[in-house]
Amino acid sequence: MTAPIPFFDGHNDVLLRLMTSAAPRDEVWLGDTGAGHLDLRRMQAAGFAGGLFAIFVPSRPAGPPTDFRKLMAEPPYALPLPDLMDHAAAQPVAMAMAGLMHWMERAAPDAFRVCRTPAEIRAAMAAGAIAGVMHMEGAEAIGPDLDALYLFHEMGLRSLGPVWSRPTIFGHGVPMAFPGTPDTGPGLTDRGRDLVRLCDELGILIDLSHLNEKGFDDVAAVSSAPLVATHSNAHAICPSTRNLTDRQLHMIRERGGMVGLNFATFFLAPDGRSGPGLGWEVMLRHLDHLIEQAGEDHVGLGSDFDGCVVPDCIGDVTGVPALFDAMARHGYDAALIAKLARGNWLACLDRCLR
Repeated sequence: MTAPIPFFDGHNDVLLRLMTSAAPRDEVWLGDTGAGHLDLRRMQAAGFAGGLFAIFVPSRPAGPPTDFRKLMAEPPYALPLPDLMDHAAAQPVAMAMAGLMHWMERAAPDAFRVCRTPAEIRAAMAAGAIAGVMHMEGAEAIGPDLDALYLFHEMGLRSLGPVWSRPTIFGHGVPMAFPGTPDTGPGLTDRGRDLVRLCDELGILIDLSHLNEKGFDDVAAVSSAPLVATHSNAHAICPSTRNLTDRQLHMIRERGGMVGLNFATFFLAPDGRSGPGLGWEVMLRHLDHLIEQAGEDHVGLGSDFDGCVVPDCIGDVTGVPALFDAMARHGYDAALIAKLARGNWLACLDRCLR
C-alpha cells in the first residue's frame, strides 16, 4: 500500500471538540469512534504531518442559542456580529484549551508534539510525530496590557488571529454574509496595532482570515511579516465576506505569505449554499484561482476540520489523500502537490517563526 502524502493543515478546531464533547477526552483523541473530523488514529492514517491547532472561545448568547449553520444554509444571509466577549471570561477557557493541547502530547508523546520553532516542526515530522503549532482564533484572552501574550507564547502560541468574526478590543471581525464584500467597516484599533507589533517582536504569525478588509490592510501597514490567511478561499468564486479578494491575494504573494484552502462548504460554493454535496470540481476551482492570484508558492491547506461542514467527497481527515488524487487528475504534478500539501506552509513558517 502506498504511503499517504504528508500534509500540513493551516487550521483545525479539534481542541474545541475536545473541550465541548460529552465523551471523555481520551475517547475523542485516542479512540476509534469515527466522530467529528479528527482523531489521532485517522490523522496518522491520512498523512496529517502537522498543523495549526486553534484555541477558540465560543460566544455565549444572551438568549436561546442560534443555529448559524441553519441560517447560512439558504443564502442570501447576513448574520449579525456577536457581542464583544469579556476578557475575564475568555482567558480561563483559552488557558484550558492550551492545556488540552499539552495533554494531547502527554497522552501520545511519540505521536504528537507541541512545536514552537521550524526546527521542532521538522524534527517532529522526521520522527513520525504530528507537529502541532498552537494558534489562537480571536484574541479575547489577551488583555489590553498585552501581558498575557507573553504567557501564551511561553505555552507555545505561535499563531494568532486578532479577531474571530466578532469585535475585540483589537479590531473588527468580518460578519458572515453572502453575497458580500469583506469591506465591512473599521479595522484594527490602536491596541490592535500594538498587538501586531508585539507579535512581530515575538515571532508570532498574524492570521488574517477573520479580519475585515480594512483590518487586513492595517496589519499589512503595521507588520513587516508575511501576510497569512490560514483558512480562506477566493471571493471571485464564492463571494462570501469571509473570502479574499484578488487584491488581497496579490498582497499575500508580494509579502511572501500564505493562504490555506478552507474546506467549509459555506466558503466554497459559488451560490453560497452549505450542503455537503459539493465535489472536487469546486475545490479545484478555488485552488486554481488562489494559485493564479497568489502564486503556487503561497497556497496550501487550511481545512477548518471540526469547525465546519465539509464536502462529502472529503468527509473527514481520511479524505485528504483523495483530494491529492483529484489534484493529480486535474493536472497538478507531484512537485506542485507537495508544495500545496506541506512545502509552502513549512517555508512560510520558516519566514514567520523564530
